[in-house]
Amino acid sequence: RPFSHRSFQTITPIRVLFAILGSMGAEGPVLYWAAIHRKHHQFSDEPGDPHSPHLHGEGWRGRLLGLWHAHIGWLFDHEQLDWARWSPDLLRDRAVFTVHRYYFLWVALGLLLPAVVGGILSLSWSGALTGFIWGGLVRMFLAHHTTWSVNSFSHVWGAKRFRSRDESRNNVFLALLTMGDGWHNNHHAFPTSAAHGLEWWQFDMSHWLIRGLEVLGLAWDVKRPSREALAKARV
Repeated sequence: RPFSHRSFQTITPIRVLFAILGSMGAEGPVLYWAAIHRKHHQFSDEPGDPHSPHLHGEGWRGRLLGLWHAHIGWLFDHEQLDWARWSPDLLRDRAVFTVHRYYFLWVALGLLLPAVVGGILSLSWSGALTGFIWGGLVRMFLAHHTTWSVNSFSHVWGAKRFRSRDESRNNVFLALLTMGDGWHNNHHAFPTSAAHGLEWWQFDMSHWLIRGLEVLGLAWDVKRPSREALAKARV
């Protein structure tokens, strides 16, 4: 939300911390992540979208191929992106660009730190291995598949509460798994909004964190749609 859509501003240490923690999930360097996501919004479910499930033919075979591509297949169709076009603001951000350059260090720490914690807590090598597996590999596996599910399933199944030019959907189950990112139709209708859950009952822990930073004075220029904008866009 801060890097791909500039949904809010925050101090440099927090911005760097978010970039490092995101990198420790091994989902790609921050400039690459932002560029892919911005291109997805530019061409959502149209030719040029890096991971749409709707561009692979009709019928059940086309739907399955589309879901496979949107979920994980697009990773094997690697695309060289022009960062000067898609992420010029992040290229100019020295702190974030430095985090980007050391991406593999953060991935290594994402595997090493859980192993160290497991070893210290158990005082054993088996504890270190358990930490490496569950705190490292399994954590990354689950985070990847919940993120990819937003690319695939949230463009096929769910409710469409707001007008958008694509097939994005709100999926309650994925919203719970992704700390709020499953309100995907909300996101595509209002991409710069720091809140994806736009109703009081829509679980969005990521926005609660942003709201907490805002209350503490550590986040500002927090973008949210007005009541008028919500009413105008509602299906």
